[in-house]
Amino acid sequence: MSSNVLATDSRYETDRRGVSAPYTAARECGSATAVLDLPAQRREATRRMEVTAQATPALNQMVDQTEVSIRVLVSDLIQLTKPRIVVMILVTTVATAMIAAGGPVSLGTLALLLLGTGMVAGSAGGANQIWERVIDRNMPRTAVRPLPSARMSTGMATAFTASMGTLGLAILWMGFSLTPAGVGLATWLLYVFLYTPMKTRTSWNTTVGAIAGALPMLIGYTALGGSLADETGWLLFGVLAAWQYPHFMAIAWLYRRQYEQAGFCMSTTVEPTGISAAIQSIVGSLAVIVCGVVLCALSPGIVPAIVCSVAVLAATVPMLKASIRFARSRTDVTARRLLRSSLLVLPAVLAVVTIRVFW
Repeated sequence: MSSNVLATDSRYETDRRGVSAPYTAARECGSATAVLDLPAQRREATRRMEVTAQATPALNQMVDQTEVSIRVLVSDLIQLTKPRIVVMILVTTVATAMIAAGGPVSLGTLALLLLGTGMVAGSAGGANQIWERVIDRNMPRTAVRPLPSARMSTGMATAFTASMGTLGLAILWMGFSLTPAGVGLATWLLYVFLYTPMKTRTSWNTTVGAIAGALPMLIGYTALGGSLADETGWLLFGVLAAWQYPHFMAIAWLYRRQYEQAGFCMSTTVEPTGISAAIQSIVGSLAVIVCGVVLCALSPGIVPAIVCSVAVLAATVPMLKASIRFARSRTDVTARRLLRSSLLVLPAVLAVVTIRVFW
């Protein structure tokens, strides 16, 4: 065959990069037949390109599904700890720690304290959900939690809860002292093994829950130099324990039908008229006022005690008024107003006392 024929045969033409025409054709049309015309090395490279192109969408889908699964798992683990309760506990822990220290506290110390306390509190919340995983299916409010909705296994929840609680107690012990770690352990045991089973047996569970919920005040207080023998620490404990009555009675009224359906013994299910819940709300509000005013009188500071007391009254009287309105007219509207009012009282009282100590 003449060289002129070879020169004009399109099978042997090359593009500007020196690649033979069959390779270019194979690359452009993806033809399996055209690939056979390539040299062995280029043929293998082309096959790898085709396999990669086919596998990439599947790999991307797998990566996307993995990312979604991780996000769901992290969200469920956070939900298992009852994050709203944990946040409330951490806010009170910071305040009591600063009151006990009587001055500024380093960010590192606060971070370590919050980490240990938060892990113990979150572990208690997780253990509570493990215990109530079956009964939680009966309440719309709790049926979406990770365990009753079967998004998480009981084994995983147990391992996570146990690890977090153990590590939290170790941080409180090693980072501070045995006293805050002991208070943390008492909080966990009281909340999990006494309060949780009592919820289906007696309405007195609210009192036990209030004690367990207020004990973290003493974790922060004893971690930064306070003593369990100090009146200030127990008055702070009293503020939080008493505050839980109007706060929780409002919740118990709003969700009374769900609690009854699930089999929980609350004041609003045992005594459905709500009179008992209203009385407890009023008594709790009065107790918050008394503890707050006495705290102002006993805590040292440049700000006069009378100014501190007036500020406490200004912060707490609205909750007392809301409790009285709820007692007069026990409706969802008055209960919701009481709930909203209670949310402002606790941080306000702690802020007033903290400012007095710092100034």
